[in-house]
Amino acid sequence: MTPGLTVQDTADKTGLTAHTLRYYERVGLIWDVARDSAGHRRYTTGQIDWLVMLTRLRATGMPIAGMLRYAELVKSGRADAERLELLRHHRVALAARVAELTADLALIDNKIAVYERRVSEESA
Repeated sequence: MTPGLTVQDTADKTGLTAHTLRYYERVGLIWDVARDSAGHRRYTTGQIDWLVMLTRLRATGMPIAGMLRYAELVKSGRADAERLELLRHHRVALAARVAELTADLALIDNKIAVYERRVSEESA
């Protein structure tokens, strides 16, 4: 039997679905996935770590196209300057999103405080 984790074990560890794992392989976000004698995929620890990185990138709003570009650069084993630029650009976009969410949270906190005061006054 080929060592490594099954699709289901990998899905459990990464939070990705089996469908997403197959999609990521098909589009080139993950590569060199071994197969056992029955043809079932087997993922290495390194591939699990890579999938976790992809999950984080996606969770932070990086589009698939950006993830594909990053994967191409990683796979090539070169272009650290390009990887750095891609991640810096993504960081700027993410920081802007965090600022928007922080402002949204402040607005909600303000509304909560208003309603808490009203409820408190009504019950007094």
